[in-house]
Amino acid sequence: MSYKENPDDISKWESFFKWVNGEDVITALWEKDRKKRMAGKRRKRKKDVDEIIKKILSFRKVIYVTISVIITVIYIGILLYTAYCLPEHGNPENPTNNEVSQRYIERGLEETGATNAVAGMILDYRAFDTFGESIVLFTSVMCVAILLKKDKNNANEFDEIEERFERKIIREDSGAVLKFVARLIFPVVVLYGIYVILNGHISPGGGFSGGAIIGAAMILYSSAYGSERVRRFFTYKTFSNISAACLLVYFFSKGYSFFTGGNHIESVIPKGVPGHILSGGLILPLNICVGIVVACTMYGFYAYFTRGDI
Repeated sequence: MSYKENPDDISKWESFFKWVNGEDVITALWEKDRKKRMAGKRRKRKKDVDEIIKKILSFRKVIYVTISVIITVIYIGILLYTAYCLPEHGNPENPTNNEVSQRYIERGLEETGATNAVAGMILDYRAFDTFGESIVLFTSVMCVAILLKKDKNNANEFDEIEERFERKIIREDSGAVLKFVARLIFPVVVLYGIYVILNGHISPGGGFSGGAIIGAAMILYSSAYGSERVRRFFTYKTFSNISAACLLVYFFSKGYSFFTGGNHIESVIPKGVPGHILSGGLILPLNICVGIVVACTMYGFYAYFTRGDI
């Protein structure tokens, strides 16, 4: 390799001897100096680009903080104005002290067809409030899944070791009592949860309490036999599809009832005979939807916080 091709290796003392020997050292030194100047320009351009990027990021941060503060102030103002417009506390003419509760008690059975006044209130008069609560449950477990779900992007070498250790613990005889009890009471608890859901409009119970019972049964079964056994009939795909389907059924069913029963228009959905299992109009299917969402949400929280996956 000539010195022209690699001029950085030439020192001043070496260049003198090369010049004495008649070699072309001037060109090599010029190339060396040119490379130094180009490297300095590249470093300066890189530094300028870094400064521009820092300024852009800083400007974006200022915009983000400003917008966040504006939205927060607006939201606080709306809440304060709402609180200011509330009726005076203790005023006997307030509608919350007479009309609403009186309507629920006196005409609830006639208008909802449910002998359970609470079910008639939350799944008929205030059905969209309950729908919002179900949406909150589904959204919360989806947020937990986004943060804690184990996949190819956030898995590590300890996950497989932890799963093998879990299988080993489950196979040991020390869990025989837990397995026996879980196998004995799991179907009974699930059956009782279904009963609470289906009878929610004619007796104390409903979707929230029945769904919590079924979710607790699934947690017990998973604690005894491991998450692999639960995945045979309940996976992430099953969870997301069932929950989304129940919420959509709830939304369209109650939306239809509002269109057909609002503004004093007689609803085409029969209310049935009060006290019968097929009564209460849409309260029974809505209770089923709520119960499934609650059960899935309870087990989803347990699975993600303990193992990072359903």
